[in-house]
Amino acid sequence: MFANLSDRLSGVMQKVRGQGRISEDNIKDTLREVRMALLEADVALPVVKQFVDQVRTKAMGEEVLRSLTPGQVLIKIVNDELIQVMGEANEELELATQPPAVILVAGLQGSGKTTSVAKLARLLREREKKKVMVVSADVYRPAAIEQLQRLAADVEVEFHPSKSNQKPLAIARKAISAARKGFFDVLIVDTAGRMHVDEQMMTEIQGLHAELAPVETLFVVDAMTGQDAANTAKAFNDALPLTGVVLTKSDGDARGGAALSIRHITGKPIKFLGVGEKTTALEPFHPERVASRILGMGDVLSLVEEVTAKVDQDKAAKLANKIQKGQGFTLNDFKEQMEQMAQMGGMSGLLDKLPGMGQVPDAVKAQVGDREINRLIAIINSMTPQERAFPAVIKGSRKRRIATGSGTQVQDINKLLKQFSQMQKVMKKMKGGGMAKMMRGMAGKLPGGSPGGGMPPGGGLPF
Repeated sequence: MFANLSDRLSGVMQKVRGQGRISEDNIKDTLREVRMALLEADVALPVVKQFVDQVRTKAMGEEVLRSLTPGQVLIKIVNDELIQVMGEANEELELATQPPAVILVAGLQGSGKTTSVAKLARLLREREKKKVMVVSADVYRPAAIEQLQRLAADVEVEFHPSKSNQKPLAIARKAISAARKGFFDVLIVDTAGRMHVDEQMMTEIQGLHAELAPVETLFVVDAMTGQDAANTAKAFNDALPLTGVVLTKSDGDARGGAALSIRHITGKPIKFLGVGEKTTALEPFHPERVASRILGMGDVLSLVEEVTAKVDQDKAAKLANKIQKGQGFTLNDFKEQMEQMAQMGGMSGLLDKLPGMGQVPDAVKAQVGDREINRLIAIINSMTPQERAFPAVIKGSRKRRIATGSGTQVQDINKLLKQFSQMQKVMKKMKGGGMAKMMRGMAGKLPGGSPGGGMPPGGGLPF
């Protein structure tokens, strides 16, 4: 998400970053480019106008013109204004109520609403430790109820059965009664996709809202519709008191116009971003972190949270213990590491969160891309247990067999063995107290690890 906008804005900011003096002309030229970048990202015109006016007013103040580092002060102003436009801070779900806390989910057809219900249910179960029930009140779309039932089983939450010949209001009443009897913390109600111009459907959801009195009414909208997403959310909000927005398919939206327009146009916060098709691909929306990503400064906090939440801690502890004892790092361990990476949504999602990645050529990113990870896993899968434990035995004929079995070339096998050898050397340094020494050596290069803080110039990969 934000790839195009990030490229444009980080380029503009790079020009002013090192300037020792900033004049009114500098600011005027910079803001013209910022304005064009926002319009190309499909940000709504009123939002662009207000954004540029606010930055201009602050940039023409004494703070910038008299600063010793005016370029950096200007970047901070743009960063602060981006945060302001998107809502200042993450707004969490308000679940402090007599259980069950009801969440009503509305949205247009095809916006990813039902999948978002499952993602949200999983997030509440895993991170908030809530006992969750889901129910489908979508009696119009064929197989909508079956889809939610299947997804509920995948994310391991309770599914309350409903049928397409029932009335949505009757479904809602039975579901809330069942949730109370079962002592559920949260009940998430999936509704039928509807258009705001459809009066009958809007009346129906207003009736559901009145019956359920939900603590949260979330509107699910497709990020790829740009500023239209904000306009649609506003039309819904006029008919239904929304408490927040879930922005789906943000991983496929290179522009980012919806994220920057919704808060200004609707007055409602974006609470979650859908960042992929998997049921784990939902993350809380943090305006300050998103602003940092847009300006090419990465999002280390989200990266740390993602790794902590999705890495198998037991496997990681076993590997660390094994290496500490000097038992050696095998190809099986190497494969396990790559599988964990794939489970976290692959490299593409992680790379976006690293500082300085905007300046890294696409060809370099491709070398550590998801396709490459899958290829390496396929190669190791084609090896025998002996070859995985003792890679030194992999010579000519074995390489040809592995290449044939994995659909790759012999040079791909050579490349993997070279990468593995390099990884083994790193792991050997971690034996005994080596890891502590390595971390101390890195301390000055990590954010907050030195008096100057920040990443080394140009960012850089952590591997």
